Amino acid sequence: RSAAPSRNAGWPPPMATFRLEIITPDRVVLDAEVRSVRLPGALGSFGVLPNHARLVSELTVGAIHVTHENGDVEQVATAEGLVRVADNRVTVLADAAERAEEIDIERVQAAIERAKAHLAEAGAGGYEEAREALRRAMTRLEVARTKEE
Repeated sequence: RSAAPSRNAGWPPPMATFRLEIITPDRVVLDAEVRSVRLPGALGSFGVLPNHARLVSELTVGAIHVTHENGDVEQVATAEGLVRVADNRVTVLADAAERAEEIDIERVQAAIERAKAHLAEAGAGGYEEAREALRRAMTRLEVARTKEE
C-alpha cells in the first residue's frame, strides 16, 4: 500500500515574486527577485506586488522599500526618476540611488549642514535647489540609519 500524499504537501505555497532593477546613469544599484516594493511616486507613495498592472510613473526623492524573496527588507535612497512596471518586472531609472550600507553617515550629515547653510543664504532663485538638496540628504540619512536597526 502506498503512502497517501500529505495534505500539506507544497504548503505554504511559494511566495510569488517579480524582478526589481534599480538603475542609475553610473550603475545597476539593485537587480533582484522581490516580493514587493513601495516607491516614492511624484503624486504619493505606491506599492507594487507580483502581477501588477502595467504602468509608468514619475518618482520623487524618497526611500524605496524592498521586501526581498527571502523576506529581508531594505531601503534604497533615490533621487528623481521614472519607474516602469510590466510583465512582473519593475525597472527604476533614477538620477541617483544608494543602498543603506553604501551611505556614509558622516558625509550625509555634512551635506545636510551645507544644504541648511545654502538654504539660509539662498535668494528666490536658489531656494528651490537648496530645499531639494536638503531633502535628498535627509532621505539618505533616514535610509542609512535603517542599517543600524
